[in-house]
Amino acid sequence: MNNYFSKNQTELLATLITFLVFIILKIIITKLVKKTGESSKFIEIRTNLVNRYITIILYIILAGVFIFIWGVNLRELGIIFSSIFTILGIALFAQWSILSNLSAGVILFFAYPFKIGDKVRILDNDINSETPYLIEDIKAFHVSLRKESGELLVYPNSLMMQKAVALIA
Repeated sequence: MNNYFSKNQTELLATLITFLVFIILKIIITKLVKKTGESSKFIEIRTNLVNRYITIILYIILAGVFIFIWGVNLRELGIIFSSIFTILGIALFAQWSILSNLSAGVILFFAYPFKIGDKVRILDNDINSETPYLIEDIKAFHVSLRKESGELLVYPNSLMMQKAVALIA
């Protein structure tokens, strides 16, 4: 056992440092996202969803760094990853609209001027309406909009970014 620790001392130290940096980064990013969510008055569920996306990305990066530190045979790893990415690529290509809505949901969280409770009018030829909609909820894939008459419109996040949306004061 002592032989293992002395033989892999550099890798173990690098793994420990990487893991500590990961934990610190995760805490900092989580706090920044929560602060952004609170200052923009987003609901907590939406903030937690964005935090979950970022955490998944951080775990993927962490796994890549660990693979680099421990010197895994890249040829064998390449075969495994190419097979996985081929299957995922085919599956995700078939579901590109879901991914674009998911990405748009994250962008809407950070970059757009409207939030839940605001009244908006969507300037889209497919929606023939001059009456404003109230933003009831912004989910990962869609925005729930409601007219004063009670009509509910579930509008995809990707279209919310592509179409002109007028914020009504």
